[in-house]
This record gives sequence, structure tokens and C-alpha cells, in this order.
Amino acid sequence: MNSIFVLVIGALGIGVGYFYYARYVDRNIVQPSPEKATPAKMYMDGVDFTPASKNVLFGYQFKSVAALAPLTGPVIAVQWGWLPALAWIILGVFFIGWVQDYGAMIMGVRREGETMGALSYKLVSPRARTILMIFIYFYLLLIMGAFGNAVGKTLLVNPKVPFGLIALVLIGVLAGQMIYKWKQDIILTSVVSVVLVFLGIWVGTLDAVSNFFASIWGLPESPVLFLGNTQAQVLGTLLMIAFCYLGAVLPIWSFAQPINYVSFWIVTLGVVGAIVGLLIWRPGMGDFPMYTQFTTVSGPLWPMLFVTIACGAISGWHSLVSTSGTARQLEKETDALPVGGGAMFMEAGFAIIAFLTATVAYGGWQGYQDAGGPGAALAVFAGGFANFLNQIGIPTAFGTAYGSVFLTIMAITIMQLVVRFMRVASAELVGDRVPIMKNVHVGTTIALLLTVLFVWIIPWLAIWGAFGASNQLMAGLALMLIALWLRSEGRRNSWALYPAVFMIITDLAALIYLAYVNITKLPGAATTQAFIAALLLAIIAVVLIVAALFLLVDGWKALRAPRKAEATKSA
Repeated sequence: MNSIFVLVIGALGIGVGYFYYARYVDRNIVQPSPEKATPAKMYMDGVDFTPASKNVLFGYQFKSVAALAPLTGPVIAVQWGWLPALAWIILGVFFIGWVQDYGAMIMGVRREGETMGALSYKLVSPRARTILMIFIYFYLLLIMGAFGNAVGKTLLVNPKVPFGLIALVLIGVLAGQMIYKWKQDIILTSVVSVVLVFLGIWVGTLDAVSNFFASIWGLPESPVLFLGNTQAQVLGTLLMIAFCYLGAVLPIWSFAQPINYVSFWIVTLGVVGAIVGLLIWRPGMGDFPMYTQFTTVSGPLWPMLFVTIACGAISGWHSLVSTSGTARQLEKETDALPVGGGAMFMEAGFAIIAFLTATVAYGGWQGYQDAGGPGAALAVFAGGFANFLNQIGIPTAFGTAYGSVFLTIMAITIMQLVVRFMRVASAELVGDRVPIMKNVHVGTTIALLLTVLFVWIIPWLAIWGAFGASNQLMAGLALMLIALWLRSEGRRNSWALYPAVFMIITDLAALIYLAYVNITKLPGAATTQAFIAALLLAIIAVVLIVAALFLLVDGWKALRAPRKAEATKSA
């Protein structure tokens, strides 16, 4: 299989999905109106409800939903062969991924920017709100553990990476001032910001700067401080935590939104460069197998493949961003499809590029294994990405450093929003009984302390599967809410209901499998840390399974209720 053929297949799937299927649903079923007042305009408060241009919002939405998962998930998933991974990316986004993102966003707009908790209370049942908020909190904690492990303990340990992140933060804040305070032209702001960030990334690769961070990190052989965590990993984690704290407590227009918008251009230009490199190089897959075996180190193909590629095809995290985040910033209802659906289809394109970094960038299967295989997905992506950029004249050393910064940006810009949602979820869940939890600083601090616990105790690959399963189950529950909302408005809901059924069954199976695997690890755990890690993952898997089953029972009753009422009326 040649890389150009993969790009063509991906482009066709994305193009037909957006320009035919998605537009058909938008025009004929949802029927958005550009004249209706949106929550952003009705409740504008300058903090969460803030009208934004669809051009800015597209960049914000994309960088708020696209994190490590669409890049590392495909690299891990090709262990089952290239065909299952590629098929799930294309078919998943076509039939399920954009449906959730767009459906959740337009539902949030029509329901006045309500959170998932409020939506579940009104659309499912009163107890569903509490159960869903418990589910969401544990699910978000798994995201922080998975991404935090990758960023704090792997990416930021590279001394060429921290300065690029610091430059992004400072210039992103500057971009927010230029857009909202100084009223500067968006094109001028974008060009200035992007150029300065790339300059910052380059400065971070200079020996003087990287050596400075290496000395602080204690490199080249950073001493172990506790639980196997080195000085570099501890300091990298604390830098990550500081960034997430600011992103969670500051007004969204002043920090999270502009940083994510600038990040959008940094990662997009990188992917464009990689695509150009691919078009010049046109590598094939060599000995990379179409299919390997049903059960690999990550488990059986079904259900584990469908949770390993947690984004790019479908991701539950997107529903939280679309309802409680972007729906509160949309100027017009008609912006929901290009912003919500468009960003999801673009993320699928990123996932295809990540897929190619594993399958063609190293010459085939043996090269993929030599680069580290599924257990070194971050390094495989960064190295493959550098190989693509090298075809357009970018030195491999800079390309590899840029690939690491790229991954850091992809993860940490999401993490700041995850913490923001965690403190909102904890406030909704226990705020009435424990008023101090409504304080943004308290809720944020607790979320970050739990994050540090997970990052420093649980290995990355172990937590990735649990994150993927919970993430995809969240998508199934979100699709169920969308189907219920569509039914409440008297609109066809099969386009959301059938994907919901598939996702819920698949992801419950994945969580049950992961719970079983971690429980069976407990008796033979080699260390106390390994025992605690397996125990935490097993407990969270069981909590998520139980919570999901309660939600499904109540959701099924809600779906059946209108039919019973109609039957009574017709009788």
C-alpha cells in the first residue's frame, strides 16, 4: 500500500462525509437558523459565554478536541495491522465522530449552553445527572493521567521542549490581548503569533537554551527522587500542572482560547509540511502486514482497537467541549457544522498522518518495531514526523524536536480544558453540600493533586487503554443524549441512536476486559506501586461500568416513554 493511496482514500472519506452526509443532516434534519439568538449572545458574561468568530472558533474547537489520542492512538493500533486501523479511522468519523461533535454542539446551543449534567437531568432522569457527573469526573481523571504521563514524564523531559511551550503561553496570551482588547485584525494577529511561536520553538533547540534546562532537569542522568520518578520527570510534571492551573482559572478569552487558537496554526502548518513531504517522498508500507492477529499485547481486536484509536474516529471528550465550551461561544447556529463537524473531520486527517508515521515513515513493519512499536508511540510519531519534514529540507534534528513540541502542544492545550471541566463537574456534583468546592481554585487544586498522583504512580501504556475505553463510552452516552434531544424536538434520531448503540456495547466490553485484566494482576504484582496502579485502574473501570449501566437503564426508559405516550394517545 502506497502512502499516496492512503491519503486519497482518507480525503475521499472526509470529503464525502462532510460535504454530503453531514450537510444533508444539517440541512434536512437539524435545520439551524442564522437568525436565532445563541447562548453566547443571550448570556454574554465575558468569561464562558463569549461570542466568537467562526474562524477563531474553528481553531479553538480543533485544538480543544485534538490532543495526543489522534496521533498516538493510530501508532499503537497498527499492531493489529494497517487495514483495521485505517478502516476504523475513516468509517468511524464518517458515521459516528462528526455526528457526536456536531450533534452535541447544536444541542448545547438549542438548550442554552447547558452542561452535560443539566442535559442528562432534563432528558434522562434526575438521578442521571448525579451518575453522569461521577462518570465524567473519573473519566476526566483518566484523561489527565494518560496525557499527563506523556507530557510530564516523557515530552517535557526533553530539554529542547520546555522553552517552546513557554513561548506558546506568552504569545498566546499576547494574541488574546490583540484580538479582544486591542481589536487587531485576526490575520495580522495570527501571522505575528505563529511566527513568534515558531521562533520560540527554534530558540528552544539552541544549545545554550537546551543546556540550561538540562542543568535544571539534572540531565543527562537525572537522579531518581521517588517511585521511580526522576528529577526531570518531577519538574516536567510541575511545569505542566502550572500551565493547567492557569488554563482552568483564568477567563477563557484571555488564556485557553487564544493559546488553543495559536496552537491550531502551529500544528496545522506542521501537518501541511508533513503532507507535502509525503507527496514528494511517496513511500510505501514495505513489509507492513495488512492484518497481524486478533489478540495482541493490548488485547483482542474487538473491542480494544475501537478504544485504542480514541480520537480521529470518535471521542467522548469532544461532547464536553462542544456543549459546555464551544456552544457558549457560537455566534450563529449555522456555524455549528463548520466548527463542530469540520474540526472533527480535520482531526481524522491528523489521525491518518499519524497512521502513516507508523506504517511508512520507517520502511515497514520491522522499521516500526525497531523504532519502539506500540510501547513507544510518542517516539515513533516524533521520529516519523521528522522523516516527513526532512523531505522538504527541514533538518532531522529540528524536525524531531518540533515533533516533540508538537505532541506537547497537542496534549497540554487539551489538559487545561480538562481541568476546567473537572472543577465544574466537582462543583455540580458536591457544591451544594460542600460549598467550598464551588471555589474555582479549590476545585482546580484538587483535580491537579489527583492528576499528580496518577501521573507518578501509573505507567503510560497501562492507563492509555483505560482512558480510551472510558472516553469512547462517554461518546456513546453523549450520542444517547443527542438521540433523546432529537426525539424531544420531534426530529429523526436514527443517525445518532444507532452509533450510540454500537459505541456503548463496544466500550462496555472494553471496560469489562480492562477491569478483569487489572484485577488478575493484583495477586502477582511485583511491587507496591504496581499493585496500587492495577487497583486504581480496576476500581475506576468498575465505577464507570456501574455508572454507565444505571445511565443506560434510565436512558432506555426515556427513549421508550414517548412511544408509550403516543400509543396511549392513538388508542
